[in-house]
Amino acid sequence: MDSAILEKLRRGCVIPAHPLALTEDGRIDVAHQRALTRYYLSAGAGGLAVGVHTTQFAIHDPKVGLLKPVLELAGDMAREQAGRPAPVMIAGIVGPTDQAVREAQMAVDLGYDVGLLSLTALKTSTVDDLIDHARQVAGVIPIMGFYLQPSISGMVLPAEFWRRLVEIPELVGIKIAPFNRYYTLDVLDAVAHSGRADEVALYTGNDDAIIHDLLTRYEFMVAGKAVSLRIVGGLLGHWACWTRRAVEYLEWVGDVCEDEQDVPPELLTLAAQVTLANRAIFDPDNNFTGCIPGILYVLQKQGLVRNIHTIDPEERLSPDQAKKIDEIINCYPHLTDDEFVRENLGDWLR
Repeated sequence: MDSAILEKLRRGCVIPAHPLALTEDGRIDVAHQRALTRYYLSAGAGGLAVGVHTTQFAIHDPKVGLLKPVLELAGDMAREQAGRPAPVMIAGIVGPTDQAVREAQMAVDLGYDVGLLSLTALKTSTVDDLIDHARQVAGVIPIMGFYLQPSISGMVLPAEFWRRLVEIPELVGIKIAPFNRYYTLDVLDAVAHSGRADEVALYTGNDDAIIHDLLTRYEFMVAGKAVSLRIVGGLLGHWACWTRRAVEYLEWVGDVCEDEQDVPPELLTLAAQVTLANRAIFDPDNNFTGCIPGILYVLQKQGLVRNIHTIDPEERLSPDQAKKIDEIINCYPHLTDDEFVRENLGDWLR
């Protein structure tokens, strides 16, 4: 793995989970897909995660046939960004081991740096089987562990799994996204006890606690000594919209933590407002049914996508979800980056 890319990942950055822009007839809307990538990088994102939940896991189905073109398109756009440091390119890896290894090789061939390892297809497997799966994929591409929320994955990953996963040398990071404090601490505890606290980059995917995760110094007692950890960045579907604000939040949090300042009350107020926004966009009241359409709805209002179509026609906004999102935009306009998008949209759609 390129040392500059690895250092950027460890230092911490904003990594949006890249959505999929579709035409009315279900093909890739190439112009708007390119515009999304340009938007994220112009906003200051340090990386992109493509082929992940927000991109829609259905693209991994060979019958859909969109995985390679979607990965390729984002990779091409990332390389287009002359004058900016190269972003960390992360490819979502799913499926049973044979499929996951093939996808990992495809990602390497397309210039991706890291594979984000979803284990949903192995939900009935033993811990031994899960670790063997991870090792095989890590033999092809450096991996990022992924604790996907159980309401989507159907899996609770035990502490034993995390203790063994962090022993894999090619594990370079973990996205922690169970939306659960106890499960989050399982991951952090495993890293603290691994002796690899300086090597494994920790990223929040807990969209209900984004700023809280980033602000907290986690401390564990290991062999009588305190080991401190920080979640250094976010790999988030929530950061697939209003990304310019996300970059500003991360910089603000970074300054507070680096200087060991007292946490400003207004930052905690912002944290709660971000969670309010996430509730509207991610639709937890309906078991997250409308989370992908919710993200697309925000992007459509800004002109970054034409519509909110998804591959699965059953994925749609929940009743009153659009109204809830509109209320957030009207009540908390400082959470949006509408002006930034308006100023640059024409250039991104060129």
